Amino acid sequence: MAHFFNKPCRQLAKLAHRNLKSEKDTIVLKYFIASLCIAGAAAPMQASTEASFTRLAINTVIDIPASPEVIWDILADTDAYPEWNPYHVRVEGEMEIGEKLVVHIEKPNGTALSVSPHLMEYARGTSLVWGGGPTGIFRGVHRFDLEVLSPTCTRLHHTEVFSGLFISFAELDAIEPGYELMNEALRERVTALHGGAARC
Repeated sequence: MAHFFNKPCRQLAKLAHRNLKSEKDTIVLKYFIASLCIAGAAAPMQASTEASFTRLAINTVIDIPASPEVIWDILADTDAYPEWNPYHVRVEGEMEIGEKLVVHIEKPNGTALSVSPHLMEYARGTSLVWGGGPTGIFRGVHRFDLEVLSPTCTRLHHTEVFSGLFISFAELDAIEPGYELMNEALRERVTALHGGAARC
């Protein structure tokens, strides 16, 4: 069973071996840790953040019980964001490729800020993307991508990649939990407006 351990799980098992006096207790705890780790590996990934010196990638996912077109109509209606969106509380600007937007953000940690990206992609039922900044210095690309799972279930990939030499100086904390809050709020908005199941 130890074959399935990832690095953190192996570390927990080593601690158990060092700190428990009874060999029986150690074996029981190791099997308990293994079961948790295997279950975690089998569960679909809902959110992750990958960081390096010049790159930060934030990936969140949620399954919504509706077609891409239904979700798109809510996602693309940025004028209505103040009614339901807890993270991107307001978006100003024309939704035309290349146009400058002003996105007002309220993070879960209480930080409020505004960013001014350009609209990069606007494909109905598929992708909404904004971003900008000088490549190699500080650039961010924020994506909403819709993946069809079934006629009545769609997976939203809500992601952002920051890159450049100056990302370590930017305030990029509390983004992943903010995206997760928005994802949940979007699912609730779809259910409130269109009914149906709360889950796929």
